Amino acid sequence: MALDKPYKDIPGTRIFDSERASQGYHLNQFCMSLMKAENRERFKTDQRAYMDQWPMTEEQKDAVIARDLNRLIDLGGNIYVLAKIGATDGLTFQQMAGSMTGMSEQEYRDMMINGGRSIEGNRYLHEQKSE
Repeated sequence: MALDKPYKDIPGTRIFDSERASQGYHLNQFCMSLMKAENRERFKTDQRAYMDQWPMTEEQKDAVIARDLNRLIDLGGNIYVLAKIGATDGLTFQQMAGSMTGMSEQEYRDMMINGGRSIEGNRYLHEQKSE
């Protein structure tokens, strides 16, 4: 029986919980393999062949190829190990975070310096005002 997860009631919230950890085990192992330079080179040479070494789902592999980090998180990826993909591509964590929000790196940086996102629209759904 699944535990009560009140965070599922907050729009856009993705928590790396036990369900996601189980779902993304092989995806995250693939990402961790990118810590070695020789593996990064093999991945860059033939992404699909390299990923086929792990029993990841096709949806996970497609999301890696698309570099769709939000989808990868939904599919069990842990953002801290997904960062290995970005690093392989020469991206900073700030650039990756910007891409996840639909902002440029500079827009994301400015938003964070100015206090982050507004709470409006990011509350529990049951707490939001009806329009």
